[in-house]
Amino acid sequence: MKILMLHGINHNMFGKRDPKQYGTITLAQIDAQLASLAKTLGADMESYQTNCEGAMCERIHQAYTDGVDAVLINAGAWTHYSYGLRDALAILTVPIVELHMSNIHAREPFRHQSVFAEIVMGQICGFGVDSYLLALRAAVSAVQARQAG
Repeated sequence: MKILMLHGINHNMFGKRDPKQYGTITLAQIDAQLASLAKTLGADMESYQTNCEGAMCERIHQAYTDGVDAVLINAGAWTHYSYGLRDALAILTVPIVELHMSNIHAREPFRHQSVFAEIVMGQICGFGVDSYLLALRAAVSAVQARQAG
């Protein structure tokens, strides 16, 4: 089972950026926790981060070509306005789980809207690093259900 984690804009700054919202955990630490849990769950985990929207679209296209089994995405601010990323994600025919460390519905009004909401399996937000781990568990469960049935 191949799972792809897509980290969006500014996520390379986790650990330095707004600790009130995101804590002090770094992207490398998040990826290490994901890789460890993925191994426990019998999945192969690949993580990708970029600050370039076009590069993220290209990586989503590559996920389609590679035949990944599920995608996790924390697109950061792109969540609220990137129709290009939404359209790229819509090409995928696998479970997609949107996640956010902070509760986007308890923040600034512009963050309440997700342009991905209509095409993702579900959204997990507000649990810090646990949002990532919960999203991975949900994706693995969805893939297993597809394979079983």
